[in-house]
Amino acid sequence: MTPAPSIVVIGGGPRGTGVIERIAANAVELYGDRPLDLHVVDPHPAGGGRIWRPDQSPLLWMNSMAEDVTMFTDETVELAGPVVAGPALDAWAEDVRAGRITPDADPAVLAEIHGLAGADFPTRRLQSAYLRWTYERALAALPPGITVHEHRTTALAVTGPRGGRQRVRLQDRPEPLLADLVVLTVGHLDAEQDPEQQGLADFARRHALVHLPPDFTADSDLDALRPGEPVIVRGFGLAFVDLMVLLTEGRGGRHENGEYLPSGREPVLYVGSRRGVPYHAKIGYPWTGERPPLPQHLGPAWTEQLLSRTGPLDFRRDIWPAVAKELGHAHYHRLFTAHPERTALAHEVFAEKYAAADPGSPELAGLIAEAVPDPADRLDLDALDRPLDGVRHDSPEAFQEALRAHITADLARRHDPEHSEDLAVFLGLLSAYAQLIRLGDIGSWWHGFFSYLASGPPGPRLHQLLALSRAGVVRFLGADLTVETDEEQGLFRARSATVPGARTEARALVEARLPDPSLRHTASPLLRALRDGGAAITDDGLLAVDPADGRVLDDEGRPHPRRLALGPFTTARAGGAFTRPRTGGPAFRQNDAAARAALTFLRDLSCRGLLVS
Repeated sequence: MTPAPSIVVIGGGPRGTGVIERIAANAVELYGDRPLDLHVVDPHPAGGGRIWRPDQSPLLWMNSMAEDVTMFTDETVELAGPVVAGPALDAWAEDVRAGRITPDADPAVLAEIHGLAGADFPTRRLQSAYLRWTYERALAALPPGITVHEHRTTALAVTGPRGGRQRVRLQDRPEPLLADLVVLTVGHLDAEQDPEQQGLADFARRHALVHLPPDFTADSDLDALRPGEPVIVRGFGLAFVDLMVLLTEGRGGRHENGEYLPSGREPVLYVGSRRGVPYHAKIGYPWTGERPPLPQHLGPAWTEQLLSRTGPLDFRRDIWPAVAKELGHAHYHRLFTAHPERTALAHEVFAEKYAAADPGSPELAGLIAEAVPDPADRLDLDALDRPLDGVRHDSPEAFQEALRAHITADLARRHDPEHSEDLAVFLGLLSAYAQLIRLGDIGSWWHGFFSYLASGPPGPRLHQLLALSRAGVVRFLGADLTVETDEEQGLFRARSATVPGARTEARALVEARLPDPSLRHTASPLLRALRDGGAAITDDGLLAVDPADGRVLDDEGRPHPRRLALGPFTTARAGGAFTRPRTGGPAFRQNDAAARAALTFLRDLSCRGLLVS
């Protein structure tokens, strides 16, 4: 008897859930009522996967408000398949409160749901319940011919000829899964230590020190960090925020009336990074009025023109000037339409001249200077990106005061609708990201810049950071942080250009960031097998995929007919597997394209009778 076609989705987190939702949305049109076996492989519960698993500390939050999180498509998403509406997180919570939805969640999470408002920052375990419900809704929407099989284990390798069934080897399972098509949606995975981290780890072992390499903070062994002792922390993004919370409130400290009351169990965190400042706070007000028309300078025609070029693209030369002009367009459109009293030209005149000027040209700079009298109202992306460049302080204490003032000013501005041009730039960043992922691998700088401006922590977290700084539990080191090892004294030593001559010594070092998604140092047997089996890897170590549908490319540039991949380890990485409603959701577009490609391939395979047992 000929077996039913089979598809294996490796990775049951938000990206895998999104692909399954798109399979359900497109199945009737593209696959009909044919039988199909759908296998989902993940050692963690499907829906949330590892990063959004339910068994996390209730102290850990999302860095998005409930009203800004959705797993569902809308009319702003460019996709070939049907839009299937669904609730954003806040609307889902309202449905739960009204009894229209009954999620499978423990009483503590249900209590959080019942107290959730749209402007709240939910806990990660609450988001896990939303993702699990999304996954179950997607399964319920599949046609009756599709049978789902869940495998709570780890995929170790995918093998098989290009023209035949693939074999997915599973941990602790003697027989592989047979698949006519495989979709890899494994998300963030552990990495082997690169030479620098390996050297630091070896040094720590020799001197009985603590070295915590890049990791998902909830999985790090924080018990090794001792109360009262200094800890050098390299990284000032969202991983640092999680670390800060778990080592303070997580050890019994309390925030009351803007002050931090320590428990006495906290270490002292000395934090620095390349920029030396935390990510910009989430914007704390809603959009009102006219939106800037986007994309304006980065539309599909611009993308196609770049893709038609021969030779590699250079981000700074070929891409960044247009991105900067696009973000400027969003900024000044909002400034002229919402705050015209701070401008000196008619909007129509400015817009025409702005569109005609070359990116980065003296003419463009002169136009902006003429039209926007106050330099504080002009968009300076370099200053935003590196606010401490060239800044020097005479003492560590002077820098503590200065950085607290910087964070306080950022919080005030990001919660002041009089500066709503910042929210317009945020929308411009989302639009630009959606276009740039069509170009494939453009290097890591852009993704870091995007996260720094658009994916920062909730405002309350930065208020807590200020309180911890005033209490002496957190100390700021500065920009361009370097970490050295002292073999004679057996200590880590940190230095920063921001406070010349100052140095911090500690017996513990934490790398506060997620592991690099590069396949060159991945700890995943699955991704190592792909890397070593002929899949194309970029200079940054990412898995090369066809930007049209996510098919894995080999080292000759040929798309594999039976392997697709989406996520941060690929050149098709997007800003996130879920996004704000009505912002185009590039991951949703990718999910739809991959699902349609998979269903079309399996349908044609079935119709031609080419299934191989």
